[in-house]
Formats: sequence, C-alpha cells, structure tokens
Amino acid sequence: MNVNRTLQSPLLPAEAAAAFLPRRTYILTSDTHAFDILVLSSCSTPANMTEFWLISAPGEKTCQQTWDKMMAATTRTNNLSVNHKFSIPDLKVGTLDVLVGLSDELAKLDSFVESVVKKVAQYMADVLEDSRDKVQENLLANGVDLITYITRFQWDMAKYPIKQSLKNISEIISKQVTQIDNDLKARASAYNNLKGNLQNLERKNAGSLLTRSLADIVKKENFVLDSEYLITLLVVVPKTSYPDWQKTYETLAEMVVPRSSTLLYEDNDSGLYSVTLFRKAIDDFKHKARENKFTVRDFQYNEEEMKADKEEMTRLSTDKKKQFGPLVRWLKVNFSEAFIAWIHIKALRVFVESVLRYGLPVNFQAMLLQPNKKTMKKLREVLNDLYKHLDSSAAAIMDTAMDIPGLNLSQQEYYPYVYYKIDCNLLDFKV
Repeated sequence: MNVNRTLQSPLLPAEAAAAFLPRRTYILTSDTHAFDILVLSSCSTPANMTEFWLISAPGEKTCQQTWDKMMAATTRTNNLSVNHKFSIPDLKVGTLDVLVGLSDELAKLDSFVESVVKKVAQYMADVLEDSRDKVQENLLANGVDLITYITRFQWDMAKYPIKQSLKNISEIISKQVTQIDNDLKARASAYNNLKGNLQNLERKNAGSLLTRSLADIVKKENFVLDSEYLITLLVVVPKTSYPDWQKTYETLAEMVVPRSSTLLYEDNDSGLYSVTLFRKAIDDFKHKARENKFTVRDFQYNEEEMKADKEEMTRLSTDKKKQFGPLVRWLKVNFSEAFIAWIHIKALRVFVESVLRYGLPVNFQAMLLQPNKKTMKKLREVLNDLYKHLDSSAAAIMDTAMDIPGLNLSQQEYYPYVYYKIDCNLLDFKV
C-alpha cells in the first residue's frame, strides 16, 4: 500500500502520544509492521444475528498469515464466528495531525450517519403502516440485503474517489448524508401533515354517534328545510331507552310534531332519531331531553358544507395514495445511500485508527466477524489472547492517559486491536 511521505516513522514517542491523544491509545512505531483488518461473522447467517465486529491487527510476514491465525483461533476448533476479509483500498494517509483530528471527526460522523440510517429505516416502517412485515425486504444496500453487502463490501470508487484526501472523503459523506437528513425531514413533514389531516377527517366519520360526523348518515329528505316555523333536530338515544323515547318525545316540549320521529341510523350502543318541532320550542325540548338522557346533536343540514367535507376527504385520500409510492421509492434509494455511506465511514475509521496505532508502512487486511451470540464472551477472550502482545507499549500510554483529568477511558471499549461494532438491527420493533 502506497503511503504519503508526509507521515514519517517513528510518528510520536509514547510519552507525547499520551499527552497529544488523550481519548485513545496509539502505538506508533518505526517497525515495518503490516496490519490486518478482520471482519468476523458466523457460518450460517441467522436472521437474529445482526451484529458484526470490524477489527484490525498488525500483519505477520504477510497479511495472509494474520488472517490464517485469526481463522484458526476463531473457527477451526470452536466456531466462535464466521469471518470475511474486509477490503479497504490504498487511501491517502496524510499528516499525523490531520489523522488525529480526523479520528475524532469520524467518530462524530459515524454516530450522525448511523442516526440518519435508523431514521430512514424507522420512517419506512411508519409509512408502510399495516405492511410493516415488508419493511426488511425494502431495507437493501446496492440491491442486496445488508448482511450480504457488509460481508462482500467493496469500496465505491465512483462516489468516494481514493485520490481524494481522507478529510475530503469524509466531507463528501457528511454533505451527502446531511442532504438526505434534510430531505427526509421535509418529505416526512409534508406526508405526516397530509396523513394527519386525513386521519382527523376519518375520526370524524367513526366512533360514537355522540361525537362522530353525521354527514354521511343523514339525507336531505330527513329534514324540514327552509321553514320559518319548523325545524328538525337529531337526537341520540341509547338502545335501552328506545321504548322511553317513543313514549315521551312528543311531550318533551310543546309544539312537537306528532309522529315525526324516525330512526335514521344505529350503532352498537345507540340510535339516531329525527324529530320535528316548532323553532320556539327548541330550548325546552333540549332541556327535557337531557333530563331523560337523550342527547340532541348540534347539527344543521348544509349540503354545500357536507359536499366540501366529502371532497376534502377524497382529495386527501387521493393525495396520500399519490405520494405513497414515490415516498417509499425515495426511502428505499436513500436508505441504501445512507447505509453504504455508513459502512464507508467504518472503513475510514479502521484505516485511520490502524495507522495511528500500528504506525508505518501501511499494509493491512480488513476482516469482519459475525460472532455467535452464545459465545461472544469466549470470542472476546480468544481475540484478546491472540492480540494482547499489541498492548505492551499501549499500557504505559493508558496509565498516563488515566491521570489526565476529565478522561473516562475506563468507560470506553478498549481492546489491543482496533475494533468497531456494526449492528444491522436498525428498527425499534421486531418485524
């Protein structure tokens, strides 16, 4: 792997590294170490095993020897994981101060991109609503499932040209994912408003007769209209009170038109009756109706308003259907883009941390491990035994760094090898 000459070995003495790199431990030596990056995964790929470990370790005489040792330790006797070589191209190393600053920036960018990936995935589930079981088949990267993409990872030279500096590549990813995040917010806001307005109208047309819209229940012929003296009221009567209503409605107030009550509609609990009376008797009738536990609905028949409500509901329903397909397609495309960007960030982090820890010249093989859930602890022990010799110089740096106020190295995951976790379980619910 070609190395930019601006980064010379030895890079930093251990004492300087401890002061200069307070949040992580680096071993930067002038030895001609090659180093390997490992990805571990299980032989079969059960659906519930979505966690991967992306690691790197210094090479032996060849990168293949490092790979063979790791394979022998993790798979040939105990099947702790299934492992895949993880291909990282010849990236430009740059200067040490750039690498150190970039290491922190990449950590923040990693968290941000992961959050966007999860937001897009979760919104896909929200949009699919009753078809949530279809979510997973829509969460693809480059047209393949996420596990296949990770285990067969190839750097996208077109999107992220390796002739660019590491910082430029990270900025390309940051701008790309920020745009996806902004677009998601705008599209989600528009679709959610449409969906919310439609749901509000649907709620008005559902539920109890005491609260629901009556526009789709009543007809023009149910009312006495355009009369100076008469008016038709709508009354909700509990089913258990039907006999009482029939006996008493004509006497609840003076000037109720005899035999004017008709049952127009009923649900599980109540019935909707019409009754016609003189306008001057409205207040007395409402008062007596309340005393008898009959509820007079506040409703005036207005054909134009009812027509407008129906048209609005039809329009909203049509608009939602029109937006649904393009929105799902946008979510699929941009989930793929964001996920691909995320895995490239992981590759960048492994590259940068490996150079900072192991020094130059750069010559490494990346590897991805999908651990067996039942033997994760054992796998960690095996890896620590395999690579603990890498920590001899780092121990002094760790001790020095622990004395620096405000540092919490003990709360972070630290191993003698470079390690990053990738979890493909991106949804808050089980699909």
